[in-house]
Amino acid sequence: MFKFVILLSVVACAFGAAIPDGLLPQLDGRIVGGTATTISSFPWQISLQRSGSHSCGGSIYSANIVVTAAHCLQSVSASVLQVRAGSTYWSSGGVVSKVAAFKNHEGYNANTMVNDIAVIRLSSSLSLGSNIKAIGLATYNPANGAAASVSGWGTTSYGSSSIPANLQYVNLKIVSQAQCASSTYSYGSQIKSTMICAASSGKDACQGDSGGPLVSGGLLVGVVSWGYGCAYAGYPGVYADVAVLRSWVVSTANSI
Repeated sequence: MFKFVILLSVVACAFGAAIPDGLLPQLDGRIVGGTATTISSFPWQISLQRSGSHSCGGSIYSANIVVTAAHCLQSVSASVLQVRAGSTYWSSGGVVSKVAAFKNHEGYNANTMVNDIAVIRLSSSLSLGSNIKAIGLATYNPANGAAASVSGWGTTSYGSSSIPANLQYVNLKIVSQAQCASSTYSYGSQIKSTMICAASSGKDACQGDSGGPLVSGGLLVGVVSWGYGCAYAGYPGVYADVAVLRSWVVSTANSI
């Protein structure tokens, strides 16, 4: 089973919210093996919400543009979407902005998960500050084995029915596209040129982390996309490759 990769769920909180239908993907995206953190450490992180419930993560590109995963925006209208920014908690604090419009990559394929990236335009601009900051887009991929982190409010274990209230993060290592597709791992030809991977033993993104940020060297290098299970041996988390898809993001952000 695929997993939505919103890479920041560690362990489901007893008081976590139930995962809405829109959150359950072909993938499992959650933070597993992570640690509670605060928004000041990940000020580009947002909670993308459907009808007021957390469904995916995302990253602030500019005051009115957010980058997320295309699979997070399937079969949904902008009118039921909102973004919470600047808060450690997905359900309170910070600021909430309605979604004015969004655009999925024209080449997104829900079967292969290629080009799993989307751009959202907010109805009101965010006031950038210590807890709300834009993050730059990578222009090239980090080296295989480079340090990275992923964050989010996704479930903390595969198949969990609740998500944590508090933002979570986990430290990972980059697995290059070539390495991820090699016999070292178990995906083989499912890893395409628009994907990059990241892994660490017992750590991963999970349901509800989809669309969230994979960051390395202070830049957005990946968008939580998919994977088999969460933190399964031989199956790194798979992300949309931001460096490869950067030109599309930039042009779409300027035109949406």
